[in-house]
Amino acid sequence: MFNWYFRANLPLRVLIGLVLGVFAGLILKDKVIYLKPFGELFVRLLKMIIVPVIILTLISGASNIEPSRLGKIGIKVFIYYFIALAFATTIGLLAGNIFAPGAGLNLQGTHPITLKHLQAPSIIDVLLNIVPTNFIEAMAKGDILPIVFFSLLFGIALAFIRDSKNEKLKASAEVLFQILHSSTEVIFKMIRWILEYAPIGVFALMAYTIGTVGPKAVGPLAYVVLVVYIALIFQIIIFYGGTLSLLKVNFWKFLKKAQEPFLMAFTTRSSDATLPVTIATAQEKMGISEAVSAFTLPLGAKFNMDGTTLYEGVCALFVAQAIGLHLTLAQQLIVILTAILASIGTAGVPAAGAIMLLLVLNSVGLKVEPGKPETLAYAMIFGIDALLDMARTATNVLGDLTATTFVAKLEHEIDMSKWS
Repeated sequence: MFNWYFRANLPLRVLIGLVLGVFAGLILKDKVIYLKPFGELFVRLLKMIIVPVIILTLISGASNIEPSRLGKIGIKVFIYYFIALAFATTIGLLAGNIFAPGAGLNLQGTHPITLKHLQAPSIIDVLLNIVPTNFIEAMAKGDILPIVFFSLLFGIALAFIRDSKNEKLKASAEVLFQILHSSTEVIFKMIRWILEYAPIGVFALMAYTIGTVGPKAVGPLAYVVLVVYIALIFQIIIFYGGTLSLLKVNFWKFLKKAQEPFLMAFTTRSSDATLPVTIATAQEKMGISEAVSAFTLPLGAKFNMDGTTLYEGVCALFVAQAIGLHLTLAQQLIVILTAILASIGTAGVPAAGAIMLLLVLNSVGLKVEPGKPETLAYAMIFGIDALLDMARTATNVLGDLTATTFVAKLEHEIDMSKWS
């Protein structure tokens, strides 16, 4: 009976849910309170999977890297990734501060809960608190950075054991890796199920938001899309273009060669699905050796999410501004750090960035929970996530190709005759 629903395009269903939610909020007004539980159910489903997603994706991702390949190529590409991610998140925060897409919404003013001003810990405390004293307690509390730290350390240790010369130890590690990999696939299946409910959840949350705030909430949605797109274009031209110019690689030729994976990423919203095209483009059109491209591009699809971290910077400020809170410089530095670490656990599948946004918001005390104004602001972002996801995924793929070209040029593993 519901085949028509499940066969329809998911992003289209979410956008339809968003639009219908706006109309329902305008028509029902005070009666939207009856739709609120359907929206809160969606929030609970998302929060349910956050900790398992972080642990399983980070461990399986980190343990999939062969220690023997983490030589000079690995060091160079990881340094590039870190700088690119930090730059992208900073650009996102600058765009959020300059354009202030959430200013004036005043979602807190329409809500009965009174929020205290967020008190940011010092950067020293943040760095020390990354190391958990009790990992189980960190999981129970949902402390993201300690969970990320432990999971990464566990994954790297597992990678070394998988590479051990002790065959018995190596076999045991391989079994554990396969269990974790299978568990990750199970979690991804759960995410896909939850996303099937997303159109209903977005409809209910948007109806409740518009019913309580009014039509003034519609304008900021279009504005935040514009801000994210402007910031992503800036990242592409300034950072990627600047990097390639330093290497004396023609940026416009690079964009022309990269147009196929760029367009595929834009339409599929999945860097994983685009990966075969990205690798083929790097090797056949850009002349990059298989030794470099076959290592850096799959790695980039898991670890290098420039577009996603930029989006998280803009949207974190949108949520704070929408509920009338000001994020201090220290809190914004925490956003940068969390966005970088969270990007490592971001799956290359549609809507993964919106789920990881929950981690970034949580890191500065903006906890998306049922009955809180942050939830309304987050629901607005989720409703337009398909439009944001297309651009950020395409940017992620361009970032991976830029990083691969960077390493290939430094290692003399690129055929420059392809560029003439």
